[in-house]
Amino acid sequence: MATRDLTTSLTNALDDAVVEPFFALDLLFDNNPQYIWTGVGTVTISSKNYTGLGELLAISMTQETADLSATGASITISGIPASTNLSLALTEPYQGRRASIFFGLMSTQTTYTEVFSGYMDQMNIQEGAETSAIEITLENKLIDLERPRVARYTSQFQQQRFAGDEGLSFVEGLQNKEIVWGREVDG
Repeated sequence: MATRDLTTSLTNALDDAVVEPFFALDLLFDNNPQYIWTGVGTVTISSKNYTGLGELLAISMTQETADLSATGASITISGIPASTNLSLALTEPYQGRRASIFFGLMSTQTTYTEVFSGYMDQMNIQEGAETSAIEITLENKLIDLERPRVARYTSQFQQQRFAGDEGLSFVEGLQNKEIVWGREVDG
């Protein structure tokens, strides 16, 4: 099974007398990207301000496999006031938008590594009387390997992608073309 190498700074931070682990998430919605983490308060990591959700943020276990299978993950944000903050979940397009999960350690210098990279797939909302919860399932970016790529090697297809490119303009004429290779051998 393949393993992810830890950075030197992350390995060194593990030797500190006090270790404060955290997870951080980048949910890259089109108009309103969300940066959240499992701590309390706001923290700046790589010039991005992450909002702390503490115990209101749950992240499923992520896996890496040796056979390049596309395993997903899910996150749950709970304790959301039912009357106000659901508008982002209900109105913002989310499917296919990038999402990343990072694991890190707070120390004299915050250090982290990406443990999951993929796309948002489904968003399920469980509404309660006073608070709600949102579960977002994430697809691994390897899922792209399973999607069909429809490409036709025709002049029309090439013109749609690159207007003015004549590189495939003679392909259709080659369908039934007989090509004589080399010289004829006398009998």
